[in-house]
Amino acid sequence: MDARQDELSNPFGMDTECTNCPELVETRERIVHGYGDVGADFVVVGDQPSVAADETGVPFAGDQSLVWDILDRVGLVEGDPGAAEPEPDEVFLTYVTRCRHPDRVATDEEVTACEAYRSSELRMINPEIIVPVGQRAIEALAFQYTTKSEDELDVRELHATTMRGRGFELVPMLDPADQTPEQTEAFVEHFAELLGTDYRQTKGRQGSLETGRGPDSDE
Repeated sequence: MDARQDELSNPFGMDTECTNCPELVETRERIVHGYGDVGADFVVVGDQPSVAADETGVPFAGDQSLVWDILDRVGLVEGDPGAAEPEPDEVFLTYVTRCRHPDRVATDEEVTACEAYRSSELRMINPEIIVPVGQRAIEALAFQYTTKSEDELDVRELHATTMRGRGFELVPMLDPADQTPEQTEAFVEHFAELLGTDYRQTKGRQGSLETGRGPDSDE
């Protein structure tokens, strides 16, 4: 699977006609595949597409756009973060579930059906830091990429903190709809501080994103 370096939307050429989840095929406008820099140090992983993302194919559009505002404030967006096709710098954005159901969250089966896409992107990008946005996102990453079970990970408690992953670090973020202005400021401050450190030191501890093997210390 080759990266299309000049394309922001679906740069890895993921299946644009996926039919693995029959009910979502009926309700989605489009599949919202990953978007952004294929050589990124940072990957943002959301729960599921917003209404606007489903319409445009741009992750975190519309009522999730606070994520773009935060990325802009820490210097990871070129130009206008509110543009129809914003330009992330060193960031790749994707979802746990790439198709939207208007009336419910994704089922466990639907999350599993998208796992291969997410794993492939993470393996090919090989990021330094992953930002799981929302509870479902951090749970989806828990088993393969941390030493914690999903029952041990509460995004409300972990918001604006850094935790050790297998080969990278995770900086969990509350869903945009659940954040207070104070929580947004806390995340911006924490992430900006992280950018000022040598976050690339995680490469020295790196395991394989393909297998999930790596350091299992949470120190």
